[in-house]
Amino acid sequence: MKHPFRWVALAVGVAVLLFSIVLAVNVSTDPRAELNTSRLLGKPAPEVALARLDGTPVTSADLVGKTVIVNFWNSWCVPCDDELPVLRRWYGAHRTDPDVVMLGIPRDDTPENIRDAAATDVVTWTVANNRGARDATLSFATRGQPETFAIAPDGTIVASFLGPVSTAVLDKMLRIGRRSL
Repeated sequence: MKHPFRWVALAVGVAVLLFSIVLAVNVSTDPRAELNTSRLLGKPAPEVALARLDGTPVTSADLVGKTVIVNFWNSWCVPCDDELPVLRRWYGAHRTDPDVVMLGIPRDDTPENIRDAAATDVVTWTVANNRGARDATLSFATRGQPETFAIAPDGTIVASFLGPVSTAVLDKMLRIGRRSL
């Protein structure tokens, strides 16, 4: 034990190295990754029975065979307002694609507010009125708004995103949905 300080320093160094390795192995690179993953990924999408703003029904059966982008929102939701220009732009680019449907479902709003928001914000994709929306919100196990899901033509949920989406996220969701064919 000629140099006890060196042995202590070496032991501390080895302990720090081991702690760093354990920490690196157990910590994810994106702390929000788990938050942004729905427990429904890879499972069949819940059945929906909704009413459009004009009162006509929209059901899961109407959506079979198409890639469906489902966006949960509220008229009073600030992040939903922030994401609206992205949704408008993305839908404008895909509105004529017969194999793509975008469906807006309010999480917790009144029919009047939904109608007013859709008219004021010039929402041209299918928006559900309040009938059936609460059931859909619960069935999809939404965690907030906005929250967006992609459903493949076979009815499987293939992607989800919690928070305002970007065009890149929507494009990726569409690619994943189409790849599932």
